[in-house]
Amino acid sequence: MITALDRTAPRDLAAELPARLSLTPKTMLAGQLDGAWWPRSRDLGAELPPLAAALEEPWGRITRVTVNPTRWPAVPHTVPADGRTLHVAWFTEQDPDKLILLSYTVGRWDLLVIPPETEPAAAARLMAAAAIPGSVLTAGVLMANEAAIGRGIRDALRQESGWESEGGACMSPFGNSMDRRDLPLPGNGWR
Repeated sequence: MITALDRTAPRDLAAELPARLSLTPKTMLAGQLDGAWWPRSRDLGAELPPLAAALEEPWGRITRVTVNPTRWPAVPHTVPADGRTLHVAWFTEQDPDKLILLSYTVGRWDLLVIPPETEPAAAARLMAAAAIPGSVLTAGVLMANEAAIGRGIRDALRQESGWESEGGACMSPFGNSMDRRDLPLPGNGWR
C-alpha cells in the first residue's frame, strides 16, 4: 500500500499564516528574479492575500498577478485582499515556476514559486538562491538545479544505507563483496 503525505496546508490555515518570502535586497544589480515565495497550498485564492499583504510595505500595493496555470489547479480571475481586489491572469508562455506581480504605480516583480510540498531544506536553498542580487538564473534553472541536488542527496543517502546494510563490506571492482582475507597485503606484511 502506498501512502501519500499531503504537505500542503488547508485553505483556512494558509490564509491565517504570514507569507513565506525571501526578497532580493535593494541594489542597483538587476537580476532575473526579485525573490522567492513558498506558498502553503496550491489554492491561489487563499495564498495571494497574505502575499499581497506582506509585500505592501516593501513594494507598494499589488494590483495584478500573473501565473502559469500548470502549477495551479484553479486560477480565479479576481481575489479579494484586504478590502481591495487582486486581478489574476494566466499565461501558458510564462515560466511555470514564476509568479509576476504588478503595481500601477511602482512596477513589476518576478518571484520564484517554490512548490508547497517542497522539503524545508530544499525550500531554504531555493529561497536563498532566488534572492541573490543580480543573479542571471531563471526560475526554471533554479528548480532544475534543486532537482539535481535532491537526486544527489538521495543517491548519497542510498549509498550510505547500502554500506550500512552490508556491514560496511568492501566491494571488489566487479561489485562482489570482499572479505578481509581478500584484501592485498601492505608492504610490512600486516593483516
